[in-house]
Amino acid sequence: MLVGQYRGVLYLQYVLLLVDIFVNAFCDLLRIDNVTQLVLFIVQDICLIFATIVVFLMFFNTYVFQAGLVGYLVHKFKFTIAILFIYFMLCLGLHVWTMTLRWGNVDSYIWNDGYQALYVFQRVGAVFYYYYYKRTALRLGDPRFYKDSAWLRRQFEKVR
Repeated sequence: MLVGQYRGVLYLQYVLLLVDIFVNAFCDLLRIDNVTQLVLFIVQDICLIFATIVVFLMFFNTYVFQAGLVGYLVHKFKFTIAILFIYFMLCLGLHVWTMTLRWGNVDSYIWNDGYQALYVFQRVGAVFYYYYYKRTALRLGDPRFYKDSAWLRRQFEKVR
């Protein structure tokens, strides 16, 4: 991947992360009305889907993937892939539950035990998501993923 292309993709990934951080930080403060909060949640979920798509497109763009070592990429980034999907499900569950509980009255007190537990799990999951997503984005910038090398040949030997 060319440096200019990678830089653009990296900036896109950072923007998607910043949108997610913004929504997580301010969604409870910006609950002016139901529609505003719903739009924020939809934007966050769409950004999470785009972030996942971008990571997989970067996987597909690597020489390692094109050489047929899909299993190696999946093994190397399996925790990141799991975090992407777990965090998305936590966000989606929290968004649905929040809108269900608050739809009639945006200022209502909704902090029951189950909701509070999901809220905490989603926020803790966000920390792991930010770390592993950024780490994966930076690791996929490694030039050895994009060209033939002795390292790649050794990986082929391990597969056989």
